[in-house]
Amino acid sequence: MTASTVSAASDVTVMTAMSADERTHRHPQDQGSHRHAQVDPLAALRTPQDPPWDVYLTGTVFLDVIFTGLDSAPVRGTESWARGMGSSPGGVANMATALARLGLRTSLAAAFGDDHYGDYCWDALAQGEGIDLTPSRTVPGWHSPVTVSMAYEGERTMVSHGHEPPPEEPAPDCPPRARAAVASLTPGVSAPWIAQAAARGTRVFADVGWDDTGAWDLAGLADLAHCEAFLPNAEEAMRYTGATCPRAAAHALTEHVPLAVVTLGADGAYAVDRRTGESAEVPAIAVEALDPTGAGDVFVAGFVTGTLAGWPLADRLAFAGLTAALSVQEFGGSLSAPGWSEIATWWRKVQSVQGQDPAALSRYAFLADLVPDEPVRPWPLRRAVPTIGFRRPT
Repeated sequence: MTASTVSAASDVTVMTAMSADERTHRHPQDQGSHRHAQVDPLAALRTPQDPPWDVYLTGTVFLDVIFTGLDSAPVRGTESWARGMGSSPGGVANMATALARLGLRTSLAAAFGDDHYGDYCWDALAQGEGIDLTPSRTVPGWHSPVTVSMAYEGERTMVSHGHEPPPEEPAPDCPPRARAAVASLTPGVSAPWIAQAAARGTRVFADVGWDDTGAWDLAGLADLAHCEAFLPNAEEAMRYTGATCPRAAAHALTEHVPLAVVTLGADGAYAVDRRTGESAEVPAIAVEALDPTGAGDVFVAGFVTGTLAGWPLADRLAFAGLTAALSVQEFGGSLSAPGWSEIATWWRKVQSVQGQDPAALSRYAFLADLVPDEPVRPWPLRRAVPTIGFRRPT
């Protein structure tokens, strides 16, 4: 049994995570067709006038090959053997899968390679996860981008290879109507679809990558003006604002976006909502990480889910942190994302452990009205497997 800890005020509470046997099986025969998640977090809010999709996103899909169980970083001139390996769709597929597994109707616009890797990623997302790929396209003669990720000591090192789709390949049209969109902002680059989506009432949630230019100028993130929420990590937030503390950086960011969420690594996350004046901080759940790939994407997906469902800010942070903590206990970015079955199992487990601090448990009490009453498994969750060449049993 793997142990995990969260802090309640100044106390440390032991909370139990799932063992390997209690997680969804990752055998090749579990790669079945998609069945909808049994929990719809937006069920009480849905009306016939709703947009067709809960979340829209666009980006690059990679084939991820993940090596785990390395004792240290590879050493130049030597051969390292990994104790574990998995393959799964990566890149923007991490976020799309996490959203879909939490019950949100998800639409993805991406280019897919005209090769076996592209076919595998398309099938895993469309058939395996029920993600709408209508805005996506297969590019003839274009090979899939690939990332090799090596996880060790709670960190990861990645090597990627890929090319932009051919210039003559048309980009996706204007985004479909959706409640929300997730955008990855690039310094100095404006994406017209973000303004288009916001103008149609879509709530845009944005994250950002490392600024290789070193400018760290918020003016270079022009599309931030169209966003409802911005979710950088602590280092990014402090560099963009010049603040010396991530919490001060979050408050400074609300001068540019209504809602700022700053992830604090092992310390959890802090958020400020300018419109309500509300702020919240929730500590992280400490778990033994098998592979941290995609944990940030899963965190954003959890936060988007709670926001669309209208949960209090602290509940959104707690849920986002929980889903991220569950994800790092599996291989791969996209296929490590938890579904409601794993969330329900975790919630039942932590309540059964004697000596729990009531304050720590109460932080997640909102789950009681969300998770299924009985232990259930929704669709067999796809997990990363050593090879994508397994044949399904006849």
